[in-house]
Amino acid sequence: MNPEDVEKLIQAGLVDCEVHVDGDGSHFNASVIGPIFAGKSLLQKQKLVYATVNEQIASGAIHALSIKTYTPEEWQRAKKLQVGR
Repeated sequence: MNPEDVEKLIQAGLVDCEVHVDGDGSHFNASVIGPIFAGKSLLQKQKLVYATVNEQIASGAIHALSIKTYTPEEWQRAKKLQVGR
């Protein structure tokens, strides 16, 4: 799989989210931004994202997926913090 494939899978499962994926082969990093994460625990957020790629994880097409989730407001704050570095 490539990052674009993983990105498409997550976007298909979480329609109102912005998704950024990088990585290679079977190890990927995903940043997922959407209002769906508001008020949810870290575990609940991770489960939402993993549900979109469970089949690929089970088949071994995705070996590792690191997930960072943000509400749109959290994403804006995170981007501002990175600009200053």
